[in-house]
Amino acid sequence: MRCVVELTRARFEELVADALDTIPENLTGYIDNVVITVAEDPPEPGLLGLYEGVPLTERGDAYFGVLPDRISIYWREICTVCSTPEEVVEEVRITVVHEIAHHFGIDDDRLHELGWG
Repeated sequence: MRCVVELTRARFEELVADALDTIPENLTGYIDNVVITVAEDPPEPGLLGLYEGVPLTERGDAYFGVLPDRISIYWREICTVCSTPEEVVEEVRITVVHEIAHHFGIDDDRLHELGWG
């Protein structure tokens, strides 16, 4: 798959870090036991990001000693669906917020209602 917008992986990682910096501190304090990574390609076409883990809303007293949740942001897929570097910046921000929202237990239907498709 050829990327429409050419960005180095290092630059894309900076965009993910910038997107994380836009999340309010009162929310970032609740992010727990999660790793955010940049991955080359998604497991299925069209997927821009993926949350894998146990959302905060489903963790009970027995939640301990588990591997971190994982959020993957798919570098090449995002660059493929965007036509300008500015669109990449915006899509990275939307995708990061969307996947972190899953960590907080918000489902896709609600995210679409809120405009974070």
